[in-house]
Order: sequence, then structure tokens, then C-alpha cells
Amino acid sequence: MAESEQQGVKGIKISDEVQKSFLSYAMSVIVSRALPDVRDGLKPVHRRILYGMHELGNYSDKPYKKSARIVGDVMGKYHPHGDSSIYDAMVRMAQDFSYRYMLVDGHGNFGSVDGDGAAAMRYTESRMSKIAMEMLRDINKDTIDYQPNYDGNEKEPLVLPARIPNLLLNGASGIAVGMATNIPPHQLGETIDAVIALSENPDITTEELMEIIPGPDFPTGGVILGRSGIRRAYETGRGSIIVRAKVEIEPQSNGKETIIVSELPYQVNKAKLIEKIAELVRDKRIDGITALRDESDRRGMRIVIEVRRDANANVILNNLFKQTAMQTNFGVNMLALVDGQPKVLGLKQVLYHYLEHQKIVITRRTQFELKKAEDRAHILEGLRIALDHIDEIISIIRSSRTGEEAKPILMERFSLSERQAQAILDMRLVRLSGLEREKIENEYNELQVLIGELKAILADEGKLVQIIRDEMNEIKEKYNDTRRTEIAAGGFEMIEDEDLIPREDSVVTLTHNGYIKRLASNTYRSQKRGGRGVQGMGTHEDDFVEHLLFTSTHDAILFFTSKGKVFLTKGYEIPEYGRTAKGLPIVNLLNLDKEEKVTAMIRSELYQEDAYFIFTTKTGITKRTPLSQFANIRKNGLIAISLHDDDELISVRLTDGNKDVIIGTREGMLIRFKEEDIRSMGRTAAGVRGIKLREGDYVVGMEIIEEGQEILVVTEKGYGKRTPESEYRLQSRGGVGLKTIHITEKNGPLCAVKTVDGTEDIMLITINGILIRMDVNDISVIGRSTQGVRLIRLGEDEFVATVARVKKDEQDDSLDEDEESESIETSENIQELETENQDNEE
Repeated sequence: MAESEQQGVKGIKISDEVQKSFLSYAMSVIVSRALPDVRDGLKPVHRRILYGMHELGNYSDKPYKKSARIVGDVMGKYHPHGDSSIYDAMVRMAQDFSYRYMLVDGHGNFGSVDGDGAAAMRYTESRMSKIAMEMLRDINKDTIDYQPNYDGNEKEPLVLPARIPNLLLNGASGIAVGMATNIPPHQLGETIDAVIALSENPDITTEELMEIIPGPDFPTGGVILGRSGIRRAYETGRGSIIVRAKVEIEPQSNGKETIIVSELPYQVNKAKLIEKIAELVRDKRIDGITALRDESDRRGMRIVIEVRRDANANVILNNLFKQTAMQTNFGVNMLALVDGQPKVLGLKQVLYHYLEHQKIVITRRTQFELKKAEDRAHILEGLRIALDHIDEIISIIRSSRTGEEAKPILMERFSLSERQAQAILDMRLVRLSGLEREKIENEYNELQVLIGELKAILADEGKLVQIIRDEMNEIKEKYNDTRRTEIAAGGFEMIEDEDLIPREDSVVTLTHNGYIKRLASNTYRSQKRGGRGVQGMGTHEDDFVEHLLFTSTHDAILFFTSKGKVFLTKGYEIPEYGRTAKGLPIVNLLNLDKEEKVTAMIRSELYQEDAYFIFTTKTGITKRTPLSQFANIRKNGLIAISLHDDDELISVRLTDGNKDVIIGTREGMLIRFKEEDIRSMGRTAAGVRGIKLREGDYVVGMEIIEEGQEILVVTEKGYGKRTPESEYRLQSRGGVGLKTIHITEKNGPLCAVKTVDGTEDIMLITINGILIRMDVNDISVIGRSTQGVRLIRLGEDEFVATVARVKKDEQDDSLDEDEESESIETSENIQELETENQDNEE
């Protein structure tokens, strides 16, 4: 080491050097390239472009100049980072879809919203836009400071006067080292009004400012969803704003619908969006789109999406919002340089720093104009003295050999300054005329008034701020336009999965071995009773359908298990399979324990008031619990009822709290009692006795019944009947009940109890997966002590497993069968009914 030091080599730690060098590089990127200044909203490259055009005299009222000339001048004098970076920045400043208020007036091809690049700089021409002139207004009145350029041969401005709040008007985006900025653009009139409001009330809140600036205003329009993201961004400087394309659904004369897209979210490439939609349609990830066209022209954007006649345009639109850039998140990160340091700023802070900058600009401008006025007044005072003593002055000048000789004599004789004496020496003889003398007097008096006004402005900040307001209002009147981006108020945020699913009636089936699936409700057409049915589900030899629920894809479905727990899922979350498919193991859908089975499925609106769940267990225990206690069901489920070790949950029903309850047992007994007989209990309560069971008997079903309804009972061997509810008198809870069907070897034990009113269809499923759907009116209405009539023909070792009510499908025709076989079945059933009636009479 000593030898190295003697040779002029100094040893350093490489980690320290890397840290020091990297920080130096990072700060250079942050301050000199990537982040905008809070005062003028410009990065150095943009500031240099505008200043370079100003120096070239490339004003909005002057002819265009070649872009290559401007780029070369800016690169050579101020920005030695390559011509492409300068031209790319200038192109963006000239794009009406990138800048809300363009700062460059481009002539030629400057790119498109389809992602087309601009023509080479040698082909295009540019000049400052009219509003860009406001960025440099008063720059020659000592309103800003300058710094040496990169080689010290030129001066460049540290910041522009920026008579418009450009940081908010055009926004900014940039990636520095370890930080990034993304500021959305805003509407000029609203932003100026907010600056004025802040100048009038420094204590104004962000909420009050949002009444003036409701949100960003993107150059491409679109629709902002909700205000919560905007409020968060304005208060903290960071937030996420959801922006959607502006669309309309237009009905066509042929009955089809067409989706028309007229505006896109900010910075979305139209060509890539159309390509993405086409890809989704091709891959069948979005179904129902028959045609896709881009009909955009000079008058505006127009993307046409034709929808198939049987498809739902709203569902397709939601899928497009979910899967394409027709809906985007604009991540607001309002990071800007304040006094050379990067800071995250809220809306009020941005406006405050801009207002403070304008106070400095107006102050320095006033000082500049005051000095200029005082200098001129000083000269005019000398001229006035000369006019009052013109003969003596002429005599002094005539007697002097040179002007330099006369100057000190004049200064001494009339107490003049050197500048005043020089002005007298330079005065032309025409000034001696009476009219010229009057002009000098008038100009001097006007200057005295102006000097008084300027001094008053500098002495009173209120007058200074009023000038800012007046001049900003002038800019507003000159450049204000209408808001382009609509802000849709409401609490909606991201699209939920159910927004992408059509609302369709469905049938959910669950087998004994735990396979679940969803089918369209019209999979099965209504048949006459006594038919053979169709294959409704593929099952194993030892499996059969145990639960069937008629629901909708958007309904909330509650699954109650044998262990008294409840789980929640939406209809669309249950996978849809074909009619003969086995389905999905329910353990893949619900977090069930070992040996835990689903014993009841019920669809429910979780936000109903004054609603209850009625629970009934296999041993006849009944409980009533308010629905509100099931509003927040966790992924792992909730306890719905506490059970004894030898008991399991059989049935659950939703009620309004004022109904009658019926409970049916396997041996054909049924009890009816008022719901109020069961007091309301907590979610984890065990319940009270609903029906008293004989030895070996157990509950097979529980229903809610209303006046005028009928009670449908079905036995395991496919027999059933309807009985008027009036035949079942009210009893006290806990009794043995009344006989509801005559159980024999022919019809078998009871397997289902339902309430019907004649407006529904009935579905029966056997243990082998055979399903029959029939109009409930085809089932005979007979007394409660009869055996019933045949509803379905069963094969050997086959019995009915499940019975469910479904909404009647008026468009379904009966299953095509021979009229002869129908008449045979009908005559068989009549004979069966007559035989049963004879048995009852005996």
C-alpha cells in the first residue's frame, strides 16, 4: 500500500465507490432527465425544446420550421443526449392523443393512436402552439433564473415562467432510478379555477378542491369509474383510477345488437386492442361476437363489434372490460421536483407550489417593469430640465470642443446624472417643438402613475395575487374547452366475475358420493307422468343424485352439511357440465371435512331483512335463526347448527318468520305447526323438538306451507300424490303428527315431501341417474291416507333418490312418445287410483 501511495495510487473500498457513483448517477437521472419540475411541469428535454424554439423565433404566428433544424439546435446548444430522444419528446408534445393541450404545433405525420410512428424529422415541420406561448410569456422580463448549458457557452432557463399550470394540464410520466412519476392530465378551466380558489382561501380542503376539479381529463376521453381512487390520489399523491372506454349498445333492425366504441382509455393502442379482441374471439374466450370493424376516420373513433342475436351484449361488454384494455387502471403517482428534490404531492400541494411560482414570476416581472419605468422617468427628468434651460444648454454645448467635454459641465451645472447628460447630448432638435415638449410631459406623468402602481403591487401581496387571478382568467377565456372524460359516480370498482356470466336459469345436482355440476334448466323437457325419463347424469354403479336445486347463475347458494356447517358459493362458480357428465367432486369446491356431506342446498339473498332459516335434523330437532347471522360466511364455512353425535342436518328452508312448518318422516307421518312455536335462536344453538318419532323412523323432509298450497309426497318406488293443505290441521310442535300416505310394499317408504301450488314442474331423479320432469298438475290430487299414483317407471333394484321443484318452462314441449304408450300409461294409473280408493273404503 505504501509503495502504491508513493506512486500516486490511492486505495479505496470498491463498495464505497460504487455507492457514491450510483447515487451520483441516480440523482442525475432524477433531477436532469426523468422527473418534471412542479413549477412548470416540464422535464429538462421538454423545457429545452420550448426554449430552443423560442430562441429560433419559431412562434405560433410564424411559419413552420423543419423538425430536424429544431432538434439539431436543441441538441447542439442544450441537450446533448441524442437526436432521437429530443424528437420523440417533441413528437409526443404534438400528439392530440398524448397531450391534453399540445405544446408543439406539428405539420406532417406525427403518429396515430394505432401506434404508428411519426415520420422522420427531416420530413415533418413544427412550431410552438398558441398555448405554449403562455409557457414562455414574460421570459424576457427577468422572471426566471438561468444556468450555463453543458459546455458553458450558452445559457438555459432553470424553469419557465409557465403562465399555465402545465403539470396538471398535461400531466407527466417518467421512470427515474428507484422512483417513477405518473401524473394524469386535467381540464384547463377547472385547474385555473382551482388555482384561483386556493389563492382566495389558503385553507381550502382537498374535498372542496374536488368540487372544482372532479378528476383527471384525458385527451382520449373515456369514463372514470367512481371517485374513491381520485380522492385518494388527490389527498396522498398516490392512487388508482379505473378508466373505461366510452361505449354504446345500439339495437339493429334485424334484432341483433352492436357495441360501438367511440373513446378509449388514455394511452391505449387502438390497433392492438382490436387485435386482442380478435384473438379472444378466435380462442373462444369470448363468445357471441360475429364481426369486428374499425370505422374510425377524421371525424372520430368508431370501433364496431357486432353481437350474435342470442348473445347478451352487456355480458360480452363486461368480458371485454375484464379481458382487454377497454378498461385500464391509471396508477397515479404525483411525484415531482420541489426545490430540486423529488416529492410526492397531493393536489393542493401541486396547486400551492404553482401559485408560489407565479407569485415569484409576477414579482420579478413587476420589479423589471418598475426598474424600466424608473430608468425612463430618470431620462425624461433630464430632458425636462434641458427644455427648461435650452438656451443655456445650447450655449454650453457650443462652447465645448467635444460632447465628452460638455457632459461634465452639464452634470455639474444642472445636477444631472451621466445618463441624463448623455440623453441631452443625444436629443434631436425636433424635440424643441411644442408638440414634442408636450409628449415628454405626458409620458413623464404616465410613468409616474405607472411607477406608483408597480410599487403598490410590490408592497401589497393581495394586489399581486389579484393580478395572477386576472391574467389566469384571461388565459381561461382564451383557451378553455369542454371536459372530455366523463366521471361516473358510484361505488363500483373492478368488474366482478358475475358481471361476465349471463344470468341464466340452471339446475344444480349433487350426488350421494359428492359430485356436483350445473346444467341449463331447459336440458330436460317436461314429460307426462309415468314416463321413463331421460339419462340425467352419469354416475358410478354405487352413486346416485341426492340433491337437486333450481337456481340462477347469479344466485348465492348455501350448502348446509351433515355436521351442521354452512358454506357459500355463487351459481356460476359451480362448473357447468353436459347432461351425462359425472361432475366435479364437491371437495374441490367446498372445504369439507372427512365424512362430512352436503345435506341441503338452498339459494338465498343474503341481505334480506326479517328473514329466517328453519333447520330440521334427522332426529326431528328444529331451529329458527335470523338470516342476518349468515351475512359473512368464511372460506372455511360457519357453524349453522350444533348437533348431537348421532344426528345430522336434513333440511333447511328460508322464511319470513310467519309461516307454517311441515315435517315428514320415512314412515309416512307429517306434522304441521306454526313457525312462531320455535323461538329465534343464535347460529350455534342446537334447537328444539319439532316432531316426535317412533322407533326406527326418521325425518325425510321439511317444508314451509302457505294457505291454498298442496302437499306433494313421493315414495322410493316412484309413487306420489298431491293433497290439499287443508287436510292437515295445525298441531303443537313436538307431536307425532298425522298420516300423510299409506305405506305398502307396492309404493315403498316416503322419500320426499314438497309443497306445490300448480305453477311448477317436478323433477325426479333415481339412484341410477334417470331423471324425469313433469307438470305438477299431471299428479293426482287425492286424500292423505291413499297410496298415490305412479310417477315414474322404475327398473329392478331402482328407487327415487331426489325430488325437486323447478320453474315451469312454457316453451318446452312434451317428450316425443307414442300416443299409444301414453294412453296405456294413463289407463294403468286410472286403474291404480280406483284400486287404492277401494282399499281405503274397506
